[in-house]
Amino acid sequence: MKQPVFALQAKFFESKPLKTPFQQPKPLTFAAHSEIVNPQSAIEMYYQNILETIGNTPLVKLNKVVAEVPCLVLGKIETFNPGHSIKDRMALKMLEVAEAEGKIKPGGTIIECTSGNTGMGLAIAACVKGYRCIFTTSDKQSKEKFDLLRAMGAEVIVCPTNVEATDPRSYYSVAERLSKEIPNSFWFNQYDNLANRQAHYESTGPEIWEQTEGKVTHIVVGAGTGGTITGVAKYLKEKNPAIQIWGIDTYGSTLKAYHETGKIDPKEIYSYITEGIGEDIIPQNYDFSLIDHFEKVTDKDAAVMARRIAKEEGILLGYSAGSAICGLLQLQDRLKPTDVVVVIFHDHGSRYIGKLYNDDWMRERGFLDTELKIKDLLSQKNSKTFFSVSPSDTVRSAFNLMKENDISQLPVLQDGKMVGGVTETEVLKYLLDNPLLHAEKPVTSVMGRPFPIVEDDMPFRQLGKYLTKEIQAVVVRDRAGSLHMLTQYDVIQAV
Repeated sequence: MKQPVFALQAKFFESKPLKTPFQQPKPLTFAAHSEIVNPQSAIEMYYQNILETIGNTPLVKLNKVVAEVPCLVLGKIETFNPGHSIKDRMALKMLEVAEAEGKIKPGGTIIECTSGNTGMGLAIAACVKGYRCIFTTSDKQSKEKFDLLRAMGAEVIVCPTNVEATDPRSYYSVAERLSKEIPNSFWFNQYDNLANRQAHYESTGPEIWEQTEGKVTHIVVGAGTGGTITGVAKYLKEKNPAIQIWGIDTYGSTLKAYHETGKIDPKEIYSYITEGIGEDIIPQNYDFSLIDHFEKVTDKDAAVMARRIAKEEGILLGYSAGSAICGLLQLQDRLKPTDVVVVIFHDHGSRYIGKLYNDDWMRERGFLDTELKIKDLLSQKNSKTFFSVSPSDTVRSAFNLMKENDISQLPVLQDGKMVGGVTETEVLKYLLDNPLLHAEKPVTSVMGRPFPIVEDDMPFRQLGKYLTKEIQAVVVRDRAGSLHMLTQYDVIQAV
């Protein structure tokens, strides 16, 4: 087990008052222009720098993705931090503690091994405070993370993932070596740096307590370095020991096994795709006595759920958010209606555009069905409105409906049942023969056979059984029983 890089003062877990986003300005008075010596002195409603915007992130009620969960579920949206992740909190705290202890001096070099988010937080702080940054990271991380770190002026060294932590090629070892070689540099080592958990004890935990008015009963959080889960757990359990802390782990990580046995099981450790959670070591930031349960989630389930959160809740989040919600769903039978669950969402989905939000990447790993379903085609249609006519409607009204909505086929419904179908071709041919006479005739004059009805979960390739030269559309019934029109043109546009 790795030893801590340094020990901090015994005051680590002293709670500090929360910052307010900014103080309300004093009433402004408008003097004559000549009387204003320093215009800036009259402006108070702003921050001194971007670091002051860290924290005070919102709680948002989740709805569709947790519809089956029997209680209130709130997401702690850490993407509102300037670096779009919860790691901004601990990055700044680690730097402040290092400065106070003389570990790094002005103009020095920040060195850290990071999956991307801690690096971003440190890079932002370095920009404001004037430090150089060198980050080591693993080759399983998304390219977007590397590019973002470089955009902030950091140097990025990509190391192999599938090596032991003690291997000289690992991103831990490379960071440690550089810190010894570069003068006035400091390796922050977020895994063993106890300022990591201190940050969450001082900010994240108190925010959750105040935002829920002390009603929170469960915390669900993806576990990695241990800082977030331990810091939040310590603060909240001091307020109410009954609060349950559920850590979300991934298959291939040793955290769950260690929590249950106190031992690292080498058989539990293997390569995994999920980013931001799980460990093959036990960081010093952990206090496992504060954690009530660990739940493992597969790479596939986490990736698919993250995409669902984006589509169904309108919140674009990272990989670990999918893990957290899946873990919650797996544990929902432990919840009751009076519970209040807070799920901590660590980072933003923009870090993963080339991965879990890329269909090709998902399919290559078997995370998406390789065969499109009819519902996938329906989702790509611009208009979801289902138009129909009744047998008593006139040919003119059917023609006008087609023209106004740019559609070429219309089902004919009577008492909710399909009794026939009308096509643009037949309507035009009928009207051209004798428009004045035929226009007011009932639709039954041009009605053909009903369009085939198919279910929305049918593979789209099976549409070949239904769409022919004579039958150019089908009616799709979704799980809710609603009907949708799918034409040959829709299929061509979609594929």
